[in-house]
This record gives sequence, C-alpha cells and structure tokens, in this order.
Amino acid sequence: MGEPQSRLVVGLLGIFLGGFGVHRFLMGYTTIGIIQIVVTVVTCGIGAWWGLVEGIMVLAKAQAFERDAHGRPLKD
Repeated sequence: MGEPQSRLVVGLLGIFLGGFGVHRFLMGYTTIGIIQIVVTVVTCGIGAWWGLVEGIMVLAKAQAFERDAHGRPLKD
C-alpha cells in the first residue's frame, strides 16, 4: 500500500477543487468523488460548497476525516 496522504494537501484540494471531488479521489473514496461531481454539475456549481466545507473539516482535524479509505491516518 502507498503512503498516507498529507492533511494539508487533502484539505486545500477540498477547499479549492472540492466541487470536483478531487480530495475524495485522493483519499480513495471514488464513489463519493463522483457523486460530488454530479451534484456540482446538476446544481450549476452550488454543490461545490460541499467540498469547501469538507476541506475545512479536514484541516480542522474533524474525526470523520482522520483516515483515508484504506484506514491510514492522514499525516500532518
């Protein structure tokens, strides 16, 4: 398996590209990443707020975003 992802990189990608689910793909959550793309497109961009909020939660070390899809903790 690969190395754990950087919390800073995942958080910033969530803030800036979260509408495209980039941070979720990076963490290994492909299905949620695809859903985020669909929601952003269907809502004409309004759904991108979802990714922004998640990016902030990653940087704030919310319990739901402590580990990636493989169970590896995000590194600081």
